[in-house]
Amino acid sequence: MVAFDADNSEQDALLVLDNTTTDTIPVVGMTCQSCVKAITNALSASPGVSLVNVSLEREQAEVTYDRAQISRKTIEQTIEDCGFDIGGTAIAQVTTLETTVLPVKGMTCQSCVNAITRALSDLPGLDSVEVSLAAETATVVHESGRLSRAQLVEAIEDCGFDVEETTTQAKQYVMEQAETPVSAGKKNPSDDAGVDLQLEVRGMTCASCVNSIERAVASQPGIYNIKVSLLAERANVQYDPDIVLSEDAIVRMIEDVGFEAKIVKQRKDDTLQLQVFGMTCSSCVHSIERGVQKLVGVESISVNLMTEMAHVRFNNTLIGARAIVEAIEELGFNALVFDNTKNAQLESLTKMREIKEWRRAFWISLIFAVPVFIISMVLPGCEWGQRLLDIGFILPGLYLFDILQLVLTIPAQFGVGKRFLTSAYRSVRHGSPTMDVLVTLSTLAAFFFSVFSMIRNVFLQSERRPSIFFETSTTLITFIVMGRLLENMAKGQSSAALSKLMSLTPSTALMLTMDPTTNDIVSEKRIPSELIQHGDLLKVVPGDKIPTDGTVVSGSSSIDESMVTGEVDAVAKKVGSTVIGGTVNGLGTFIMKATRVGSDTALSQIVKLVEDAQVSKAPIQGFADIVAGYFVPCVIALGLGTLVIWAALVGVLGVEHMPAMLQMEIKDEGDGNWFFVCLKLCISVIIVACPCALGLATPTAVMVGTGVGAQNGVLFKGGAVLENGQRVNTVVFDKTGTLTVGKLQVTHVDEWARERIQTLVMAGIAETQSEHLVGRAVVNKAKEEAGTEILENLATLAGFRSETGFGIECQITLNANEVDAHVTNDAIKEALRPLLNTTHTIVVGNRRWLEEFHGIQLTAEQAGSIETEESHGHTCIAVGWDGQAAGYIALADQLKPEAKRVVASLHAMGIRTAMVTGDNALTARSIAAQVGIKTVHAGVSPNGKTQLVQRMQAERFTSLRSSGYYKRVHKSVVAMVGDGINDSPALAAADLGIALCSGTDVAIEVADVVLMRNDLTDVVAALDLARTIFRRIRINLLWACVYNAIGIPLAMGIFMPWGYHLHPMMAGLAMAASSTSVVVSSLMLKWFWRKPKLVMADCEDQTVVINQDDDVAVHSLWQRIRRTFRLGRRSEGYQVVSNQVYDLETLSSP
Repeated sequence: MVAFDADNSEQDALLVLDNTTTDTIPVVGMTCQSCVKAITNALSASPGVSLVNVSLEREQAEVTYDRAQISRKTIEQTIEDCGFDIGGTAIAQVTTLETTVLPVKGMTCQSCVNAITRALSDLPGLDSVEVSLAAETATVVHESGRLSRAQLVEAIEDCGFDVEETTTQAKQYVMEQAETPVSAGKKNPSDDAGVDLQLEVRGMTCASCVNSIERAVASQPGIYNIKVSLLAERANVQYDPDIVLSEDAIVRMIEDVGFEAKIVKQRKDDTLQLQVFGMTCSSCVHSIERGVQKLVGVESISVNLMTEMAHVRFNNTLIGARAIVEAIEELGFNALVFDNTKNAQLESLTKMREIKEWRRAFWISLIFAVPVFIISMVLPGCEWGQRLLDIGFILPGLYLFDILQLVLTIPAQFGVGKRFLTSAYRSVRHGSPTMDVLVTLSTLAAFFFSVFSMIRNVFLQSERRPSIFFETSTTLITFIVMGRLLENMAKGQSSAALSKLMSLTPSTALMLTMDPTTNDIVSEKRIPSELIQHGDLLKVVPGDKIPTDGTVVSGSSSIDESMVTGEVDAVAKKVGSTVIGGTVNGLGTFIMKATRVGSDTALSQIVKLVEDAQVSKAPIQGFADIVAGYFVPCVIALGLGTLVIWAALVGVLGVEHMPAMLQMEIKDEGDGNWFFVCLKLCISVIIVACPCALGLATPTAVMVGTGVGAQNGVLFKGGAVLENGQRVNTVVFDKTGTLTVGKLQVTHVDEWARERIQTLVMAGIAETQSEHLVGRAVVNKAKEEAGTEILENLATLAGFRSETGFGIECQITLNANEVDAHVTNDAIKEALRPLLNTTHTIVVGNRRWLEEFHGIQLTAEQAGSIETEESHGHTCIAVGWDGQAAGYIALADQLKPEAKRVVASLHAMGIRTAMVTGDNALTARSIAAQVGIKTVHAGVSPNGKTQLVQRMQAERFTSLRSSGYYKRVHKSVVAMVGDGINDSPALAAADLGIALCSGTDVAIEVADVVLMRNDLTDVVAALDLARTIFRRIRINLLWACVYNAIGIPLAMGIFMPWGYHLHPMMAGLAMAASSTSVVVSSLMLKWFWRKPKLVMADCEDQTVVINQDDDVAVHSLWQRIRRTFRLGRRSEGYQVVSNQVYDLETLSSP
């Protein structure tokens, strides 16, 4: 983008613009607006490109760029990297343009930017306009001779803004482009231009599985990046299509590692998959294809008779899905939208298939494990059982019940255990051993050494039964399968919140057809929700779910929005109100107009945000991933080391010198079978070690926590956001629209020469011609008190004049008939009666407007009244009436009712607060004093807010909870809370950006946390939830580490001298319980976390007071205990920081 500095000389500006040119490049291959957006985004991100205009109809891209920074060839290559071709001949164009940069003062928000942009865009000869809120400039490219600077200034000032005299105007320059040859071919994409592929991956159990897949796939040529989510069972792969020739090749890469992979087909807006019923032969196929192909906007259709499926590609700007379905139905067939992606994802989230499979495997393994356990563990304990076990079978040394145990173990070991064997083989083959390797090694060791013992006993023709432990193999498999079953059931519960969100949209909607002439309802038709199109009129009856986002056009009702926004109370809706798809209608019936459908709805965006958050990894998970990468090899080494060391000790020192417990174990197995006892120790070590608990510690907490946040209207955009959120110790609030309502309201009307109602009504009538925020507030107040909705019809206005920055003037004549017809309050009518049919000159504005421009002088007392109001942060306008000062009207942006308690609650959490605003110091300090914020930054521009956040991030401060014995110094971790586009740079710069859903799309896009309600209490909830989630992650990781730190030494026999040892069966049970316990621990977030209630604050003495009557508290039990037993005494109150005022020059200084 070409940038201008108001301080630069005109010669410098001309020098910059001399390199600017505009080329029109023909683009081949665009089919829809998505293609246009892809090219626009790619070119806009290129350095030196200042303006991009891509036309789908003309199949061309007009690009304005700086030849010194980027070449035309680079631009063409960028377009080709997006997947499009350059046309054969460029469009010759010669245009003389000039650029004018105007410094604009008075802009405060995106609405100001939009107003100026719209006004300038209507001017003839304008090529492009870009208004920058941060730079406070308007850059206009226009045809030379058709537009002058004066016309541009006039258009901007008509919008209510000032233009400074200093203007940078470029000399005229000619844009000429030559013909461009046809592109020779598509270039290889760069790393940033890879193709994204989403896969469903099944069979993962722990972080080792994730590492195995990521390491194996990432090592392949052509793979740029891969991210695997354990709980969501999703893999996102970015690859080069010129090297990786097919998506199936990536699927095979994952399957070679030992996991099941399937491509997730995401239906685009311009493709449609239909299931068609009623086809009997190829003539039906041709009939459908021929009929649909005739529709305007349909690009291609393919119908398969055998599968009864139709694939349609269409331009969604010309035709909708419903029109295609209706066309097929008119041909005599039935068609349904087929989109099983959502159902498959729901099945994956709820773990339905996994639970079914593991439940079946558990019952099968249990059927075989119970008899083996009885034979090996129960029968030897009784005399008659021992006699049964001594029954021989065919050969000497071979026993009947040993054969029976072998027969019962084989189905469990190689039937149920086959999945472990297959996965273990593939993971070892790729050098990435997983948990399945440990399971396979331990069970196979028990099985084959038992078989070996039986064969050895036959060869020796021993009269004693061999030492076998088939029960170890069967019970281990049973316990492990049971653990996987419980783990998947718990995982299904962890994603319940997302599953509920995905299930909110109703399957059908009641569509209305209206008569355009009479506006009467012609027909009602129930259609699938997938076929709703923009602009459809839908009827919603009591108890129904809202089918999509829209606006109420008729009727009223109350809507339960709790599942989407977290709002507990029903929200009243009337004509003009917006409704959210998936919410539940109350007792009323209304008609709505669909405004956003499909993937554009609020619910779809929420689901997408939650999905992305649950797939992303928190930085702390890197610890678990690193440990998991070395875990399995280390455990195998420990197991083998246990076997070797104990075997060597027994062989060298003898059994009699071993611990008593080991001697007892060897005696039970037979004095000659000490090796089998050492082998059991080895198996216990291998089976008790569990990387699953370590790998599940972070993702389960993130999945449950983000789901809980979504249910309460708090959307986190990833695991890293949670980690930053729990570290926040400074919160910076924007003022307008964040701490305040963002809407001026009249707070006081003071009359001097006229009655109060006369002053208000006449000022309101005058302001009906103004678009200023102050004027609209006065009009609304006058309408409210006069009891009429058509204030402007009460009088005739003449001679209206508006002076930006000062006020307005006009002549008003009240019409007696209109006042009698529209004013309902008799007292108001009487007050206005003396003014009827008489013309009065009304002047409304600031003091300078009255005194300097109209000669209306205010007395010292009147001026003092205005100054008093202004000292409280109020905006005051004076009213002049026929040359006299009639009174003044005070306005203020009302503070949100919860703001005080939110700030007090943050202080109680040990978080510092500050406020930043572009308003003047008096207003800023007034608002800050009301809410209890001591650090105030006033008069700050959007760019200054960014610099302020960065300055705060560099600060270090002493904790408020430091004691006399030690000091805790923290680095500032800053959260920015805002709602406007002017807050967007600061939201992006902060460690944690928090945006209110009532804000602009830009602010929501750059923020890390989105609050679905326009309620500041959710700021406290978001930070508290982030802390709670991260605390749960730490607990999970600690439990996983402690479990392995205790379990492995216990299984190795280190505590045998003290009589403690872990049998292989108990090791298997402990291993199964460890991973399940971690998931259950994460589920406690869902069961026990509730939004924290706020504390009460007395802002006059700046202290925090807990209101015991309301039973409100912010601190958890653990925080209270920690404070109670902390060394020293916590200092009372909070550090007082003097008010600071930063202006634009201060913040912009180097």
